[in-house]
Amino acid sequence: MDADGRTTSMRAVGPYTLVRRLGEGGMGVVYLASDPSGRRVALKVMKPDKALQQEFRRRFEQEVEAARRVARFCTAPVLDSGVDNGLAYLVTEYVKGPDLAAVVEAQGPLAGANLEALAVGVATALAAIHQAEVIHRDLKPSNILLSPLGGPRVIDFGIAQLADTLGTQSLIGTPAYMSPEQPRGERVSTASDVFAWGGVITYAGTGRPPFGVGGAAELMYRIVHDAPGLDGLDNRLRPLVEQALEKDPSRRPSAQQLLDRLLGRQQVTVQSATEVVEDIWTPVDGAGAIIAAEALRRRRRRWIPAAAVLGAVVVTAAILLVVLWPGGLGGRSSQGSALAQRDVPRNGYNLQVRIDSLSRDSKTVTLEWSVKFVSANAAGGRWEPGSAFGKNEMVPTYSTDAVVLIDPATGGRHATASNDTGCLCSDLRGRAWTSGETASFYNVFTDVAPAAEEASVDIPGIGLFSGIAIETRQ
Repeated sequence: MDADGRTTSMRAVGPYTLVRRLGEGGMGVVYLASDPSGRRVALKVMKPDKALQQEFRRRFEQEVEAARRVARFCTAPVLDSGVDNGLAYLVTEYVKGPDLAAVVEAQGPLAGANLEALAVGVATALAAIHQAEVIHRDLKPSNILLSPLGGPRVIDFGIAQLADTLGTQSLIGTPAYMSPEQPRGERVSTASDVFAWGGVITYAGTGRPPFGVGGAAELMYRIVHDAPGLDGLDNRLRPLVEQALEKDPSRRPSAQQLLDRLLGRQQVTVQSATEVVEDIWTPVDGAGAIIAAEALRRRRRRWIPAAAVLGAVVVTAAILLVVLWPGGLGGRSSQGSALAQRDVPRNGYNLQVRIDSLSRDSKTVTLEWSVKFVSANAAGGRWEPGSAFGKNEMVPTYSTDAVVLIDPATGGRHATASNDTGCLCSDLRGRAWTSGETASFYNVFTDVAPAAEEASVDIPGIGLFSGIAIETRQ
């Protein structure tokens, strides 16, 4: 994490044992960890340079104390905090599930009961946060986790305010979901969170932020001056979203009023609203969402470094920093050690094939593999796999849906899984790679026996990779 690598080799922080890294932002690294009783938690380690700042430490303690007051309704509550060997850390409940951005990217917009449950759930979380006199400041799709058990959970509330201790005159938040008062330099209030709620629900229901995409300066201009784009949003939610996206913060409903109007009652408690969400929420398709969540986590690690707060973009008065998103779902970086690999010579070129990861979540196993194309022609060339890894060359699927997982203990063959939109695997339509480039692929397999500790992978035209250990996701 830092120049001297102090946090890269850590095994524990305070009384918590680190299990694996979940992500990284401008303020530090997030880990999956275990507490002394064995319970899994999310642990955020702040960067050492910040923890050494006295003002940061003071504000950190204040923000954590405020966040602890937030009720445990549709949020990931703060459980603990501390400083260990000069490292400030924050512990929250671990929510096992993909974030909203990953789900929408993988499966498209939400609809029906799940969209309504999301609207109620996020409003419930904001009501609980505001009742504790905390402002989230960076509500966005990636800060909303979708638990298979209880539906949406809002995370990272209040933490964005810590950027104020860096001594910059800055706007804290993610441009696409900022409220107009933020770029105007006005006071941020709970109404700013309500504006972000409107943006999140628009994204969830249409697949698009209400003010589109683009550079920070362009987005902020639209947010201040343009009407939101709400075409395609559920007509039952649209009027309330329009009110939440009012330019004038005094004209927006409060989080409590959002709840009351969504549920058609007065003074709905956050507890009763949470029960409604749990009753109507249907878990999202786990396999596709897991793949998308992993891909987006890797993608976020490749963002251009901005002065960011666990994913929040900081925009100074002098410079508007732009966050770039590399396109397409890809596999794990092929720079690490492979589980298996081989060279496959072809006429005029060579394919260097690697099995990068084979991991399990319950009965779902996810394969990530990569192919480096190396042309024998000094002028280079292009590799277009097309339907090379598809089930039927006569009716091309342009995907990797013919890849098979084999249980060596039973001999059972698991075909690549699919859903209503197609296979849970990589799309190859129109894809091409030049010499020296690496193509990253994935395949998802379901109903794999929980007892299976290893498997073989059969890739058409490449061959069989045997005895690949299956990693269990925690």
